[in-house]
Amino acid sequence: MKKIHIVGIVIIAIAIGAIFTTLNNTSTYAGFTEATNDAGSEFHVVGKLDKQKEAIYDPKVDANLFTFYMIDNKGVESKVVLHKNKPQDFERSEQIVLIGKMQGNEFHASDILMKCPSKYNDGKPQAEG
Repeated sequence: MKKIHIVGIVIIAIAIGAIFTTLNNTSTYAGFTEATNDAGSEFHVVGKLDKQKEAIYDPKVDANLFTFYMIDNKGVESKVVLHKNKPQDFERSEQIVLIGKMQGNEFHASDILMKCPSKYNDGKPQAEG
């Protein structure tokens, strides 16, 4: 075999290894039920804040601990433990995407993405208040 063929095979092997590594590290969108059934895997869970229950954030005790309840898009509620500070305008969010894993009966989120209401409606600012 020529050296160029050996180099080509090595490059292809590295590329295949990289593809498998990235596929294994990706998380998928699911609800709390799926996350509970596969507690070892990381999931993206989409839902809404349960405003009927208390959200707890005390930066004097632990600035990187925020707990609240969320209802996923399938109607299942779970307690969420976010290992970051409370996001600004959290209560105003229309939709929440959590990234994390289930641990027991709680979803432990490492990151959070929020969809907040738009300030503009049909190009005109909405009245605040």
